[in-house]
Amino acid sequence: MITKHKHLLYNALFLIGCAALLLFLWYAPPETTSHLPHDQNHARFMTMKKKEAEKSCESCHAPGKEAPLPENHPPKYRCLFCHKQK
Repeated sequence: MITKHKHLLYNALFLIGCAALLLFLWYAPPETTSHLPHDQNHARFMTMKKKEAEKSCESCHAPGKEAPLPENHPPKYRCLFCHKQK
């Protein structure tokens, strides 16, 4: 049987943990990755599944295409891992 003091201790630890999580989330940095543009060029990708939509990204965003990615851009094969569709 849990004594009254242990019960109080567990409740206090739980509240401290919740407060720590709340503070962590409160001070988290803002989201910096842009969403997928809601324009005519990207409209068809809004309803596709991520893996299916990512297959078409390099048709415009590869080097020498109409909108190449900058050199310091992270891995190019998982576009919708960072850029949200909706």
